[in-house]
Amino acid sequence: MSENLFDLTGQVAIVTGTSRGLGQYFARALARAGADLVLTSRTRESLAPFEAEIKALGRRAVSLELDVRDQGSIERMAEAAEAAFGQIHILVNNAGCNRRKPALDVTWEDWNTILDTNLRGTFFVAQAVARRMIAKGYGRIVNIGSVTSVAGYAGLAPYGASRGGVRQLTMSLADDWGGHGVTVNCLAPGWFRTEQNKVLYENKEWVDYLVDRIPAKRPGQPHDLDGAVVFLASEASRYVTGQTLLVDGGISTGATRATVQAKA
Repeated sequence: MSENLFDLTGQVAIVTGTSRGLGQYFARALARAGADLVLTSRTRESLAPFEAEIKALGRRAVSLELDVRDQGSIERMAEAAEAAFGQIHILVNNAGCNRRKPALDVTWEDWNTILDTNLRGTFFVAQAVARRMIAKGYGRIVNIGSVTSVAGYAGLAPYGASRGGVRQLTMSLADDWGGHGVTVNCLAPGWFRTEQNKVLYENKEWVDYLVDRIPAKRPGQPHDLDGAVVFLASEASRYVTGQTLLVDGGISTGATRATVQAKA
């Protein structure tokens, strides 16, 4: 084992949902720490530019098709990943979706799409990869949650339910697989601008309101997650499992807005 507990040289990581957004930042962070990458998307062709970027960092990379709502697709991805590299050491379970709506407007289809992707998909990807990790006696699974795993927000009922489920699922899987050398943790970002929510950040009044509630006084930047994902994927976290690591600038503390803070 390297003296650098954060060194991922020789490790192979699957990062799901890497055609855009935070998934690409997670993959870059792992690659810079030394890991080789399995990249996934529902459309394999969309990964070509990013695969080239990872290879330019000096890492090996393969792109695989994955639809987390299709169990057959999940099994094919896991099998192909293992065939490509021989062993999978790390899984970052990032693929997800959202449909932002008032609760009264959420349809049956909305609910199923979000829960099937974010919760059911997370479980069955973890299951398929964990089978292979357990056979080798080693694994690091990082499920991607959200600040909505621990706090409720209007317009995000099914999304919050799915992310809260991911947090609970993480604890259960950690107990299931801990004796096999596999840790399972949840990385929960706060408010980060992504393709899913970029329309919100075009509203200055909303951004000002948000920043006022974040103790760090700014929304998250993608690189704010780099250290956390490398930590949970590395030997540095070998005795950490079943935990939810919030990287949210402190918004989950329920900080009082500056305009109504009590005098000291």
